[in-house]
Amino acid sequence: MPAKSKIVTEGDPLASVMAPPPNETEQQRAARLAAEAEAKRISDAIDEELQRQAKAEKRGPKPVKILLLGQSESGKSTTLKNFQLMNTPKAFRAERASWRAVVHLNVVRSIRVILEAMAEAQAYHATTYSGPNTPIRTHAPDLFHSASNSSLNRPPPPLSQEHLKLKLRLSPLVQVEETLIRKLTPAGSGELEATHLGAVTGGASHADRARALDREVAVNSQFAWKGVLNKMIGRNSSDGDADFNDPDDPGRILYACAEDMIALWNDPVIKSLLRSQGIRLEDMPGFFLDSLERVTHPKYIPSDEDILRARLKTLGVSEHRFTVREGLTGGISRDLRIYDVGGQRSLRAAWAPFFDDMNAILFLAPLSGFDQVLAEDESVNRLEDSVLLWKSICSNPLLGKTNLILFLNKTDIFRAKLRAGIQFGQYIISYGNRPNDYENTSAYMRRKFGQIHREFSPQARTFYCHFTSVTDTKSTSQVLINIQESIISSNLGSIGLTN
Repeated sequence: MPAKSKIVTEGDPLASVMAPPPNETEQQRAARLAAEAEAKRISDAIDEELQRQAKAEKRGPKPVKILLLGQSESGKSTTLKNFQLMNTPKAFRAERASWRAVVHLNVVRSIRVILEAMAEAQAYHATTYSGPNTPIRTHAPDLFHSASNSSLNRPPPPLSQEHLKLKLRLSPLVQVEETLIRKLTPAGSGELEATHLGAVTGGASHADRARALDREVAVNSQFAWKGVLNKMIGRNSSDGDADFNDPDDPGRILYACAEDMIALWNDPVIKSLLRSQGIRLEDMPGFFLDSLERVTHPKYIPSDEDILRARLKTLGVSEHRFTVREGLTGGISRDLRIYDVGGQRSLRAAWAPFFDDMNAILFLAPLSGFDQVLAEDESVNRLEDSVLLWKSICSNPLLGKTNLILFLNKTDIFRAKLRAGIQFGQYIISYGNRPNDYENTSAYMRRKFGQIHREFSPQARTFYCHFTSVTDTKSTSQVLINIQESIISSNLGSIGLTN
């Protein structure tokens, strides 16, 4: 017979835990009671403050809430940075030094992709064989166009001894990456998804190396990484200056490697190598290789545009509060709350609890992803995923009365791809043989999203759509000002948001 579990029937089962220690002296008892009384006082004070805040919120105007939605790397965090720059510019700029480490890590990550591509080229020419229909994948799937792209079937160009010397001289970037990761994700900060720049071994499969490069540093949104990093780097002024005399500053190694990195990036053979593997680093989030001389300077401090372009993956849900004036001429103060949630498929279940209490949802769909696949599922086209996600948002009954604002984002990268000759209709089959230019392709996608909005919304509502490049502060700021003002005034059609 199975053993029967013993059921505690006498007294409180927590009594033994809460009981005072045996042989407690009067002095120890007095200290324990004093500590318990102090803990109760603090707990009561917290409860009172929470009750006070709840009553104040009931008496005052309700906060205005905006939820940012979209797939991973759609531009949500960059849009949030634009809101911060617009509403709290002083605080935004005080964090410049914190973003310096992120920019440097973005540079190292880009160089790592090139070095891995070079290692694959070496392996290819060493074996003198590579399957004609099996493209070498040593980079994140987001950077990878498609196996049908003819350039991927070309063998990589041979590398010279100078190329191999460059590769060797850039090996100190291994330590740079490790140092930057430690700074950005100190012990207890939670989520580390980065793989380090290590030697490529002949035993590792292409798939293993591809999965390794897909992973990146991920900061939990609940961890105040910027505050911790500011203390570590010795911020010495409200302008966000860094301690440039720090001997452990990884920027020193980046500066020493700057000429070699510039030479590597501008080398025509390397450009050809990247094209043969379908790698477009200029489309990669956190791309700074065209600004290496500036961002590797010993006294570099990121500009507003650098911070907007810097890529740091965030996990979890973060809430950001701003106090804004109601009315174009400045009226009563209103509490604006913006929620940024993770866009990875595994994190989308966390969206639902926010749906029933939002004034508006700002949905970002990157047009540039038409020739890319999801990192989580390489069988799914990124633009197709955005369309399906938009459909699920439009049809959700909890959002029937919520204003939906669509940003067809990353138009700058989208234009560049079309100019480069990448055929939109090759990936979006329903587009057919229509002209491969920005005007026709963007209008087609606007109609597609608008049709879904019209057909699947639980009740009739206006379709608000903007073409954006949220890394461009000048073009984005006015759109966000109009959206913020219109949401606060509860009149989305009054300031020309409809197109």
